[in-house]
Amino acid sequence: MSEQNLLPREKMQQKGVGALNNEELLALVLGSGCSNCDVFQLSRNLSDYLSTVNEFPTMKELLKVRGLGRAKASKVLACLELSSRYMLGTRAINVITPEDLEPRLSYLKYENQEHMVLVTLNSSNVVINIHELTTGLVNQTLVHPRETFVHAIEDRAVSVILVHNHPSGSSEPSEEDLQLTRMMCSAGKIVQIPVIDHLIISRCGLTSLCRMYPDIFEKFL
Repeated sequence: MSEQNLLPREKMQQKGVGALNNEELLALVLGSGCSNCDVFQLSRNLSDYLSTVNEFPTMKELLKVRGLGRAKASKVLACLELSSRYMLGTRAINVITPEDLEPRLSYLKYENQEHMVLVTLNSSNVVINIHELTTGLVNQTLVHPRETFVHAIEDRAVSVILVHNHPSGSSEPSEEDLQLTRMMCSAGKIVQIPVIDHLIISRCGLTSLCRMYPDIFEKFL
């Protein structure tokens, strides 16, 4: 049987899950179609909808997809939530580049308020823990070094990375972001737990302040 004629489950077994396109993955999740469309048409309808949204969908919104009932919509929501959590605690994340953290923190892209989180690392740059520090307003969040480094000390971290999201969609740092980074780097120097990066995540992607402003971090190492 040619690859073109393989069903999604057979294709996954032969080629691996990465060989499946979005519609085939959704067909596996959905399992079956409904009375007015088969599973492949339903997965196309769902894929078309998901490709147009830039926020985590709600049950009410998913039920607008033609052919999608409450039971199947629940499956889709569960899969999306699990993917955003990225099996927390079951897989070690080795941070070589900022992008290594993006899958684990991708849920921040869709938040409507700013969240500040702290990633603690061991001596091998493996993630020890991810702590949510604060949840703020639509365009700002307040955080203090005291709350930040107490987690790092409890985790016996060797270094930390700050991460926050921009609900506006822009991943460009503000002057307040830079001021906060300088303050945290200074505090990290005092407790001898350096801040090695500050990441901004939005629907447009990820920005590393260490790449943009290396002197801020080098000054305190």
